[in-house]
Amino acid sequence: MNRNDPASIIEQSAMSVRQWLAVGLTIMLNALDGFDVLSSAFAGPGIKQEWHLGPDGLGAILSMELIGMGVGSVLFGGWADKYGRRPTTLGCLLLMAAGMLLAARAGSPQELSAWRVLTGLGIGGMLAAINAIAFELSSLRHRSLAMALMVIGYPVGAFLGGLVAAHLLQSYGWRSVFLLGGGMTVVCIPLLLAFVPEPPPWLARVRPPRALDRINRTLASFGHATVERLAVIAEGTPKARFTDIFSPAHRRTTVLIAAAYAAHALSFYFILKMVPAIMSDPQFAGQHFTKSQGAGVLAYANLGGAIGGAVFGVVMHKFGIRRATLGALALSTVMVASIGIGQTTLAGWTWQVAAIALCTNSAIVGFYAMFAFVYPTQLKATGTGFALTVGRGGAALAPYLGGVLFAGHMSLAGVAGIMAMGSLVALVLFRQLPDDHGQLANS
Repeated sequence: MNRNDPASIIEQSAMSVRQWLAVGLTIMLNALDGFDVLSSAFAGPGIKQEWHLGPDGLGAILSMELIGMGVGSVLFGGWADKYGRRPTTLGCLLLMAAGMLLAARAGSPQELSAWRVLTGLGIGGMLAAINAIAFELSSLRHRSLAMALMVIGYPVGAFLGGLVAAHLLQSYGWRSVFLLGGGMTVVCIPLLLAFVPEPPPWLARVRPPRALDRINRTLASFGHATVERLAVIAEGTPKARFTDIFSPAHRRTTVLIAAAYAAHALSFYFILKMVPAIMSDPQFAGQHFTKSQGAGVLAYANLGGAIGGAVFGVVMHKFGIRRATLGALALSTVMVASIGIGQTTLAGWTWQVAAIALCTNSAIVGFYAMFAFVYPTQLKATGTGFALTVGRGGAALAPYLGGVLFAGHMSLAGVAGIMAMGSLVALVLFRQLPDDHGQLANS
């Protein structure tokens, strides 16, 4: 352990309660992201009915926050590396709160789309920042667990929020879903300020005013040894730039991981965004299920995703990031295609979609762990943000492409088969990434 290196102290010391609390807040923030992203899917059938939209019109609205997330990931991911993880996360929460509350007052599809883009900007930036926070505030021994828990916060939030949304839709209509999300976002702002410090590794690299005092205050709150002085940064050392992720040392990895994530996102978001709409159409579901039932099935799909992520954390600890993620992508390909079989009962839909989400979200956990593993501290949020931005292209395309294919009278089996190919392409690309040899998981 290097006694003058905050990152080394955190990595080699036991995790304190204070550290787990900070990691727990990243789980909560990612849970908030999960609900905010899927709020439009929960509200989708009601939106479609109120404004008499076709499948392609609804698909366009469902894509809006994903477009915002793409821009937010790369824009605010760079800010998190330059200005700090904590202030970036705070700014993103403010954008999300505004977007959700204004969406509840939207008077047209165009106005709703604009507020969903604003919400997406905040969500995308926060995902990049909290991924770096969870990585930098955890020890090597527990890093794989911390990363897995942070990622599964997303489906946990979607599950719990979905259960509440299903009841709200019965009595208060689709606008209440956005009000719920906006209120929960506002509650998270003081919690962030109280419990999530700026990670010492970032402070040690950037050296803002009073960096040493801030580092030692955080280390002391964790119960760790403090540092007497920081290592001298050589004069002329270049500052990290966005273009550094395309330097010879990182270019191939950046392109591969971003393209792989985008391909898998196509399959992942097809399930998360289109399930309520599929179930509300007797042509595909065999009978007409209500908006509330569709939201409930989507909620349990996210429970399956959370369980899958938790189990995957154990698998990743044993086999390493790369091998475990390749297995998850193979299962995801098969399971997404299986939705083409369809179901005739509510229980059948619930079990099938939950099983699919278990596999697809396991692969998402692997991607987030690999994002953090392949980039150094000064590029961690930037690299993650860029990969998420490219990934949002696949995510935004999913509901739109699904809607267009359905509007063209393609069968459910045909659409599902096409959308499952995203996970297969991701598997081929992920195989070419550096092998972690279990370093992140087993350190």
